[in-house]
Amino acid sequence: MELDISNDSLPVYKALASDVRLKIIELLSNESINVKELAIRLGLSTTITLRHLQILADAGIITFKKEGHSKISKVKIDLISIRFPQKIYSPFELHESAIPVGQYTDYSVQPTCGLAGRKDFIGKVDSPSFFMDPDRFKAQMLWFSKGFVEYQAPNFLTNEDNLEMLDLSAELGSEFPFSNNVWPSDITCYINGKELCTWTSPGDFSDIRGKYTPSWVPDNVNQYGILKTFRVTKDGTYLDGQPVSDITLDDINITTPSIKIRFAIKDKAKNQGGCTIYGHGFGNYDQDIKLSLYYS
Repeated sequence: MELDISNDSLPVYKALASDVRLKIIELLSNESINVKELAIRLGLSTTITLRHLQILADAGIITFKKEGHSKISKVKIDLISIRFPQKIYSPFELHESAIPVGQYTDYSVQPTCGLAGRKDFIGKVDSPSFFMDPDRFKAQMLWFSKGFVEYQAPNFLTNEDNLEMLDLSAELGSEFPFSNNVWPSDITCYINGKELCTWTSPGDFSDIRGKYTPSWVPDNVNQYGILKTFRVTKDGTYLDGQPVSDITLDDINITTPSIKIRFAIKDKAKNQGGCTIYGHGFGNYDQDIKLSLYYS
């Protein structure tokens, strides 16, 4: 589950702001427990225990199921991350490009794979041939198990401009038939053919619906990813603000009319769990792939 600092995330924060509910999560993380047994372990009445459980359920942290005459509680997530707004404190000028998910210029993918738009799937699912369907430009989400997709963004820098920093952001996740919240995948990012770094996605999420995912998408398939920001500076490459490699701006040769961006699952990757890319109208972030060039 991924949170931000908007009011939409308040139910989760409120649910966690209780030592009793934290203890409930700790107990349920080890086993599923019926309400009566949980109340005994907590030293509380069944009524009060149910009240705490309902708050956790309303926040999407736990779920209930019936076993005979008993109501069983269990934790439905194993990770909560919080994304804070980023602000660039710099006097740099900015060229920014938004690249639709379906506007790739090269690809090589293997099933499971497919494309989805605002109203339906585009072409046949699990058929790589449809990645050349003319309607692919309407895709706002795509997925593949192995291979890569490559995009090109315009380079509007002139000879007089001095590139100071490059940011690439995209909402990414793993790929599993339907979904699997625990399905690690090593997704590698390249700029102009230069490998920046590899990020391991923890899963292919459907524990809750994506904030912007269209209603036609079933609940049990990919719903959202995690917004990742790859930053290249004159000193190295960073992923979400943390240093990850020694690749610098000098290494990626930003002198061509266009800038190539590639997301890939390597053949020899330890975790070959596929890749899903979410764009405008899908997932938790209403954005396409975004390339930002900061210059002086």
